[in-house]
Amino acid sequence: MPMIPAIETASHRVIAGRADRGLVILCDHASNAMPAEYGTLGLDPAQLKRHIAYDIGAEAVTEGLAGRLGAPAVLSRFSRLLIDPNRGDDDPTLIMRLSDGAVVPGNRTLDAAERERRLDRFWRPYHAAIRDVIDHCLAASVPPAILAMHSFTESWKGVPRPWHVGVLWEGDPRLAVPLIEAFRAEGDLIVGENEPYPGSYEGDCCWQHGVERGLAWAIIEVRQDLIRDQDGQDRWVARIARIIDSLASRPDLHLDGRSLAPASHTGG
Repeated sequence: MPMIPAIETASHRVIAGRADRGLVILCDHASNAMPAEYGTLGLDPAQLKRHIAYDIGAEAVTEGLAGRLGAPAVLSRFSRLLIDPNRGDDDPTLIMRLSDGAVVPGNRTLDAAERERRLDRFWRPYHAAIRDVIDHCLAASVPPAILAMHSFTESWKGVPRPWHVGVLWEGDPRLAVPLIEAFRAEGDLIVGENEPYPGSYEGDCCWQHGVERGLAWAIIEVRQDLIRDQDGQDRWVARIARIIDSLASRPDLHLDGRSLAPASHTGG
């Protein structure tokens, strides 16, 4: 079987998986890491443990899904405060100077040269890695569905968010709508459609690698209090993997080619 190898660089890592699995998993905000020369961008270190720095729990869920489903995954290895891989390279929020009440001193006087340096060191290699993984899947004659894993805070500006999970999408229902239906069929979840955020924005990660390439795609957002610890992460890995497998076995579900084709599990 064609395999995509594991890779680890300063900007990203690739979890090995089957090129013919029909699925590529992305985790744009996997890490709160800062290269040594950037310190904490002038922030109190406690700020790097907040959602402003990364998507809490999303990395572990992505790792678990890749292992259980035998699918390749690409994860960032730098904080979104340094540069946000889920933004277009011309997006004004690509490098945040203020995030949820926290001023980021290291970004306040950012010049064009430093912006370009961060694009070259972190943003561009991450997206190049995703393109390379997708190209390997296409070479195996299985156009992959793109599944991006994110997490969201349980409250925003003091207002609780009721959803356990949200599925974000726009324009292409092939993967997103069956996911929404499957989550709702679980019976114990409050499921948001384009909640707590709207679907894809032009230039963001799924727009680049799903919309622009004509691949089925969806974003799953899990509420952070549900995946802060390993027990919660394990439960959500099991739930999402079971749902993905159920979609793969549906004869009425047509994505691209043999996307989400059933495959034996390769991990725990």
